[in-house]
Amino acid sequence: MSNKSNLIDDFDFDDDFGADDSFVPDKSYGGSSDFGDDFGGDDMGFEPASASPAPASDDDEYRATVSVDTGPSTFTDEGLTGNITVPRISIHAFCERAGTAKTIDAASRDRRLAKVHLEVEDGGLARAIQVYQEQSTPDLLIVESSLPAREMLAQIDALAELCDPNIRVLVIGAMNDVQLYRQLVARGVSEYLVPPFQPTQLIQSISALYVDPERPFMGRSVAVVGAKGGVGSSTIAHNLAWSISENIQINTSLVDLDLSWGTTALDFNQEGNQTIVDALGDPDRVDDTVLDRLLTKATERLSLFTAPSSLNSDFDFDEESYDEVIDRVRRNVPFVVLDMPHIWSDWSRSTMTNADDVVVVCQPDLASLRNGKNIVDFLKNARSNDAPPKVVLNMVGVPKRPEIPVKDFAAAIGVEPSLVLPFEPNLFGQASNNGQMISETDPTSKSSVGIDHLAGLLTGRTVVEQQVSLLKKLIKLGK
Repeated sequence: MSNKSNLIDDFDFDDDFGADDSFVPDKSYGGSSDFGDDFGGDDMGFEPASASPAPASDDDEYRATVSVDTGPSTFTDEGLTGNITVPRISIHAFCERAGTAKTIDAASRDRRLAKVHLEVEDGGLARAIQVYQEQSTPDLLIVESSLPAREMLAQIDALAELCDPNIRVLVIGAMNDVQLYRQLVARGVSEYLVPPFQPTQLIQSISALYVDPERPFMGRSVAVVGAKGGVGSSTIAHNLAWSISENIQINTSLVDLDLSWGTTALDFNQEGNQTIVDALGDPDRVDDTVLDRLLTKATERLSLFTAPSSLNSDFDFDEESYDEVIDRVRRNVPFVVLDMPHIWSDWSRSTMTNADDVVVVCQPDLASLRNGKNIVDFLKNARSNDAPPKVVLNMVGVPKRPEIPVKDFAAAIGVEPSLVLPFEPNLFGQASNNGQMISETDPTSKSSVGIDHLAGLLTGRTVVEQQVSLLKKLIKLGK
């Protein structure tokens, strides 16, 4: 009893807050490039220039039972793509300014550059010319120069004589000059940035250089994880995937990563002969044809990667296998919802860290608060350039159960819940027994409307008005 009181005291609760209060979410987002999306990412070789330069080329709020944040989504309708992880490459940066070196160092700790080997030196472009007279060049070279255009281009030409033909070069300069940019591109420079810029801008520029030209698309991934067992994270994941695919009408895949205990097949009343284990066992052979055979079609827009739900194996797959299979799924649909098991391992940490968005599902109790805060703190540290994870507070209002008030929970966990769902056992029990989603069982219920709102926050889109056919209306009237 005394230990529990001490833990509660550490979180500094305020008894005046009630469970039916609503709140405003945190809003923090990145910047944009100086030259726009049409510049950069060229795959030219790096070589001295020729004589002539290249030519130009709802604010709804559900009080008491459903509370939602109303902040902007992390991306717009045009951004139905996710982030890629830069492959295992070497990057060498030569900086003139301390601020540039600091920005590059911050970018190097980002999840998208986790596989990169990066070195930073002082001295800028001139130092790079000295270094590569004696050693080979890396996969990507970042050089900074504050020289006037003519002198900078002369040094770029000198550097080009020392570089391997397949190198990519990113130049950081002091002048926001399109003509200079074009002359750099004519010399094979891949990208040009002008300070000040944020780590996310540098990361995006580097990532763009390593997009597979044959498969450039990468869908967004949403990892849904429970703060403890029994909080309903799988139910939220399944209904979220349904809402994105059927109510917002974006093609979605639901991947059940709870290999021993997953319930996707049960919840959707679908039983396939093959599961995600068939892909994890040999990820190299999973091309589009194999993937199409392994996935189960739940609807026209929703496909399922079910789990075997078997205790006959330990399912000991390495982290790279999970990464590769998830990436292959992401290349085929705009959204992938990952139903995470309640375990803590290398692959689960990596999967959550690398997801474009993370949803942490909690209940208003002390164990959820402690575990949820640990997960949130871990993700904030591991994903310093990303928006904080979204928190869903589930099953609020269980009769006769003492609960931590919503505002106290939010203050202690450090993230204001994006969604607070009421305790509706009849609705969820009926949907589960029928192999249906709650939107199919009762689309007007508070929980269904709340999950649709969460789907809208994650996709940046709104629910599509459903057209009910005359036949369905007659069937409904006849019941």
